[in-house]
This record gives sequence, structure tokens and C-alpha cells, in this order.
Amino acid sequence: MQQRARAAVADEVQRFIATGASDPLFSAWEGRDIMDRMERGDRELLDALVDEARRRAGTAAIPGPLEGIDLAALTRRKVEPMVRGLFPKAEQDAVLALVERSVVVVTLDTLESAVAACADPRSAWNLANLFLGSVGAKLLSKDAPQIVGFSEDTTCFVSLDCFRHDEPFTDVVVHEVAHVFHNCRRRTAGLTETPTRQWLLDIDYRKRETFAYACEAYARILARAARAADRRALAGEFSGSAIADSRAEPAEVADLVREACSQRYGWKAILAHCRPAR
Repeated sequence: MQQRARAAVADEVQRFIATGASDPLFSAWEGRDIMDRMERGDRELLDALVDEARRRAGTAAIPGPLEGIDLAALTRRKVEPMVRGLFPKAEQDAVLALVERSVVVVTLDTLESAVAACADPRSAWNLANLFLGSVGAKLLSKDAPQIVGFSEDTTCFVSLDCFRHDEPFTDVVVHEVAHVFHNCRRRTAGLTETPTRQWLLDIDYRKRETFAYACEAYARILARAARAADRRALAGEFSGSAIADSRAEPAEVADLVREACSQRYGWKAILAHCRPAR
């Protein structure tokens, strides 16, 4: 029986590594009760995932572009214009204090703690593939998502690739922090909640990716152009064609960015477009 049980556990581990799928009840594991079984199973899956990701990445230390860089300061510099534009003055410092510490760059050194911080095994599997893609290693599956960032609650996991290239309209840090605004309760940032104001920003579920893509493109345009005319010209160049995401319509994002660049308060235009209909 013990040999059969060990074989069942091994099969579950292999299935998870290969596909990201897992039994939510962890039925193959033994335990005092269901909670003990789930804790044991979750720990074993994640340990195996980290081991496999490290094996695929190789044993050599992987140099990163962030050595000696203050990540919190870098994050703040990237997202501060967005926070200043989207939030009332009285709330801006509290939101900045929250989001400047929200970014985790997934490297060989941070992989284990990042995996442990994920909300569920599937998210951890996606994160492992994010890491493998960033170091040029083989992904865990041909169907694995090829991503460079994702957010959970107030944490933004991003790839080293985000800091290797200076793209004209792309900033993954801004994109993922934009998602924090609709994922995070106001009280988490130390702000007062009311029955009608529970989240940092109330964004229509169907518009969340539109919001994030528009925020990152607009942030890049502001960083590149100080004059309104130059910003409008850059908005004209942005077509959204690089957005390969079924959750957002590229033409809608491009129109929204052009609208933002034609107004004095562009961030407010993006927010107004993406709020739920009343």
C-alpha cells in the first residue's frame, strides 16, 4: 500500500510539473485530515517545481541587470505619474507607499520565495515558466504561457526581460501595478473604506486589461515627450498592434491613448473610460 501511495504522489507531482494541473483536494497524499493533506501536497508540489525550474535553468549563476539598483525607487519613478494622475492628492502618498514595494523581479535568487507567495499551484507554475523564459531555458510545457509579468493582490511578479529592453510603448511594471489598483482594498493602503468605495480604483471587469495597456502606453508617452504636440504625435504612432491579448481590443486601447494625449488630464480620461457603467 505504501509503495502504491508513493507512486500516486509521484504521478501527481509529474502531472503538475508537466501541465500545471493539480488535484485541489490532494487526494494522493496522506494526512491527519484534509487540511494536513492539502498542506503536505502543496508543499511537495512547489518544492518539486522549484527544483525542476532550477535544473532547467542550469547551475551557473545568472547575472541580472538590477545589481546595485534600488527596486523600490525604480518602481516609484515608473509609476508615480500614474498614481498622481489617478488618485486624489490626499491619497497619493499612501498609494505610492504601497505600490513602490509591490514589485518582485523573479530571478534564481527570488524564485523559491516568489513561488511560495503565489496564491495557488497554477499561479506558481505560471511563475516558474516566466522565470524559465527570462533565462532562455525550456518551458515546462509547449502550452505554457509566455508571459513577462502578472499580478496577484498587491504583488507584481515581473521577469528580468522587463529591464533588458527599452520599448517605446511598453512598461510591464506600470501594467502590473495598474492591476493592483482594482485588486487591492482601500484599507490595505491605510485609506478609509465605504460601502461604495472598497477598492483603490473601481474598474469594470471587462475593461481591466484595456485599463492596464492604456496606462502603460500613456506612461511611456509621458516619459518620452514633454510637449503636448509631441505626445499627440507619439499617440498617433501607437496602434496597439503589439497587444496580443484576447482580453483587450488593440483598437480600443489605441483610441483611448489618443484621447488621453489630447486632454490636459489624460489619466482621468483613461479612468473614466474603464469605470463600471452606473
